[in-house]
Amino acid sequence: MAESIRKEWIQTERLVREFGELVSIDSESFHERAMADRLRGKLEELGAQEIEEDGSAALTGSDAGNLTAYIPGVGERAAQEPLLFSAHMDTVSPGVGKKAVRQPDGRITSYGSTVLGADDLAGVCAILEALRVLRERNIAHRPVELLFATAEEAYVRGSKAFDYSKLRAKEAYVLDISGPVGAASLQEPTLLSFRIEMEGRAAHAGFAPETGIHAIAMAAKLIDKVPQGRVGDDTTVNIGTIRGGEGTNIVPPLVVMEGEIRSYADEKARRMQERIRQLAIETAGEYGGVCRYTSQEHLRAYRVEESEPVVQRFLSVCGQAGIPASLTKTFGGSDNNSFLAHGLRGIVLSCGMYGPHTTAEYTTVRDLELAAQIVAGLITA
Repeated sequence: MAESIRKEWIQTERLVREFGELVSIDSESFHERAMADRLRGKLEELGAQEIEEDGSAALTGSDAGNLTAYIPGVGERAAQEPLLFSAHMDTVSPGVGKKAVRQPDGRITSYGSTVLGADDLAGVCAILEALRVLRERNIAHRPVELLFATAEEAYVRGSKAFDYSKLRAKEAYVLDISGPVGAASLQEPTLLSFRIEMEGRAAHAGFAPETGIHAIAMAAKLIDKVPQGRVGDDTTVNIGTIRGGEGTNIVPPLVVMEGEIRSYADEKARRMQERIRQLAIETAGEYGGVCRYTSQEHLRAYRVEESEPVVQRFLSVCGQAGIPASLTKTFGGSDNNSFLAHGLRGIVLSCGMYGPHTTAEYTTVRDLELAAQIVAGLITA
């Protein structure tokens, strides 16, 4: 059973103040240097060991690496296996010049011209406050590993570049979905992107159009063939950008299309990818043109069963704290996709962010408190 972590142990004003402090640090994806430096200082104050910044910046293009640390266990739980807690350091744009504004109703918003950064600084602050409470009260707890990742918002590039042989933990909690605290996602999709170049042949559109090969016509034919939108209960396809053509009097020689495939079933995503590739080659051949198709995996699908210990521990902690728990799935993605791909069993927890990726983003004082309470409870479980 988990130690009963009382809500009043959470230092609300300290928590809100720290949230405002971190929000004020610019940390858009690939520009996490100042955030990493600040978090390193906070981890040192907490007495964390093995604080390291990895060399992933050389692979991701960020100005900082992933930040990791180890918190030894205390008391009779010191010999238990460690748990990994993770949140990402970066924000989406517009994220320069952020400032947290505490509203009379308990919401914390931005000034409205930027995102707030609760995605994912609410998660970061919940983890830090939980560790402080346990340390201040000398509560017995298991060892903890921390990973604050870079470039999560850019298709989890930071966590994809991490060396997982450095971790001791086999289970993880990622604080990174929106909605009330108490929600947990057990399933996320495969996400594949693709780029299709349809190459034709330029010609004068007035004098000799028959000598050209019309790349836009090829692209239009392909778009008509490719299933779009929701193509099953668990799969979506979207061609999201198209560009090409050189002038109204020129038969267009090149069109470039880019899109994505998402599916809760990895094999379905890959079958759809191959189908689109074959349709593109076939269509180019019909016109006498050339097709160049490239693709990239950004996320790999996973599913964690409700019966697994990582889920049951979370449900138990929520129950003891009197926080309603809900298990869900998301069609987005997170660093947890990277964790599951490397053998960890993890779930993604809400840290109380609302309207993420918009200038209307907010969190609440109560959500910050409850997120810290849950993290502390999980560490003592």
